[in-house]
Amino acid sequence: MPAGKKNLFERFANWATNATGSSTAFIVAFGVIIVWGITGPIFGYSDTWQLVINTGTTIITFLMVFLIQKTQNKDSKAIHLKLNELIASHQGASNRMVDIEDLNEEELDKLHKFYEQLSDLAEKEDDILCTHSIDAANDNHNTKLELTKHYHHHKKK
Repeated sequence: MPAGKKNLFERFANWATNATGSSTAFIVAFGVIIVWGITGPIFGYSDTWQLVINTGTTIITFLMVFLIQKTQNKDSKAIHLKLNELIASHQGASNRMVDIEDLNEEELDKLHKFYEQLSDLAEKEDDILCTHSIDAANDNHNTKLELTKHYHHHKKK
């Protein structure tokens, strides 16, 4: 999407997130803290002196939470779309993985357990390049074992 199509807040959020995540921003923030610390004796470490830094940092932190969250939500959505495209375009990939971020925690745990089992099957393989899809993992594994029983490394001792 061309930059002109983004709304004002989105452009500002992107700019602010990039700017505040830079080395320059860190150095400036560090400099502000140093100046504040140096001015402590000048102002007698007064309540007002302390209130200035506390109020300033609180306001900045409060606003940055929303800016960062906006940017992370957008980045997360873009990554999900890219992954969905890779899954949808790959013949061997399971399309059930598209949009799994919409599943509840229990459903995600079930998928996680499946991949743990898939990992266990892969560890049993002699070929580290061997892969399985969700739908074919057990069938592939059992078929390979049947086809390779005559090999020495698969024979029971």
